[in-house]
Amino acid sequence: MAITTNYKARSDAVPLRSFKAKGRPSAIAGVGVYAPDRVLSNFDLEKMMETSDKWITERTGIHRRHLAEPGTTTFEVATKAARAALEAAELSAKDLDMILVGTSSPDGPFPSVACRVQNELDAPGSVAWDTLAACTSFVYALSIADSFIASERADNVLVIGAEVLSRLVDYTNRGTAVIFGDGAGAAVVRPAPKGAGMLSWCLGSDGRGYAQVTCGNIEKGAYAAKDANPYIEMVGPDVFKFAVDIFIRQATEVCREAGIGLDEIDLWVPHQANFRIIDAAARRIGLPIERVAVNIDEYGNTSSASIPLALDEAIRKGRVKTGDHVLLAGFGSGLTWGATLMKWV
Repeated sequence: MAITTNYKARSDAVPLRSFKAKGRPSAIAGVGVYAPDRVLSNFDLEKMMETSDKWITERTGIHRRHLAEPGTTTFEVATKAARAALEAAELSAKDLDMILVGTSSPDGPFPSVACRVQNELDAPGSVAWDTLAACTSFVYALSIADSFIASERADNVLVIGAEVLSRLVDYTNRGTAVIFGDGAGAAVVRPAPKGAGMLSWCLGSDGRGYAQVTCGNIEKGAYAAKDANPYIEMVGPDVFKFAVDIFIRQATEVCREAGIGLDEIDLWVPHQANFRIIDAAARRIGLPIERVAVNIDEYGNTSSASIPLALDEAIRKGRVKTGDHVLLAGFGSGLTWGATLMKWV
């Protein structure tokens, strides 16, 4: 079970690090996603444990979640999303300079998921590595892509968030079993015109909150403790307070760095952890829910895949236009957080 430490739940326990994007600008040129066909509904969970559709919906906003078939690898779902993103960007895999995969559920300690994806795409020679920052992993990886493009060390970067979390879920624990799902999302990042693309960033972490969201042995870690069946655990109330606060402070920081008002955000794409968290933060930021991308009802919390899954849906529904200010923001175990404000190309 997760334990409560003396961690101060408010993220202002540490100052936030924010900065303007510098050097050659970069932007997302194409997004692609993959969600398994298999669906686990709240009504299915009612048959598995002491819970109800009403209880789950009121506390999380989740109705369904997509689960990979047993034995599915993370690199498989990652590759499917990657192919879709490359197609959207009209880019060949052989033109990639770098492949970055954010994941909380790698298939093993090594080789990296990114190297397996590279092999599946037949893109030898590109730099490939994984980023593990839990649900913030996609944003962290996106910031790496922006940095390499800004310094002109890369032109075409594939950023992926991919998860098979179902193998880490204890389906006898209704506190976590109702939350998580599987899926993947990917984005191709390329150079952008001056004044467009990623404008500002807010990135950080506070390791004093390490025990708030865990998988396996809390103090030693699953590997060191030789935990054969590590399961996700979390301290829900503390995470809720932290998440609402960090969402608000990140939005404020990236807008300040970019020189725009919070009311100029056209679309906020938050990590899909809990609808109540998203709604509470949006209200305090002053954003109407019509300007927030929400699809947690369909996919649940897919960790590093949640932001690209929500962004892709918003794009397909015509909610993103050239010139729009789009805010991506995440938080996760660690505790970690990351956000970027973009001017959509």
